[in-house]
Amino acid sequence: MAKYVRDHGFSVVENFVGHGIGRKMHEDPQVPNFCTPAFRRNHDFELEPGLVIAVEPMVNMGTKKVRTLPDHWTQSTVDGRPSAHFEHTVAITDTGPVVLTAAPAAGETVGTAA
Repeated sequence: MAKYVRDHGFSVVENFVGHGIGRKMHEDPQVPNFCTPAFRRNHDFELEPGLVIAVEPMVNMGTKKVRTLPDHWTQSTVDGRPSAHFEHTVAITDTGPVVLTAAPAAGETVGTAA
């Protein structure tokens, strides 16, 4: 993803990563949206059935650098250019990944049994 973003003139924020989903906020493993040898060496993990992760890329129109605002939560790009952030929760199952936050398929109703 990071190469595609950079090839189109944007940048990927490296200060934050996705994370495991469990009983606590922001559990391991750390799920990067970029690839560097150091991060891969220190944070690589297997995609095994039962794992649930949040994949949450942050893409900026300018620099990848961000700053924390005085509320200690809000992030802003250092150069003031627009940024986009989204998150999907993915469960790894015996039959493959399932995007838990995907929109329902055409004709499917959320919250009803099949």
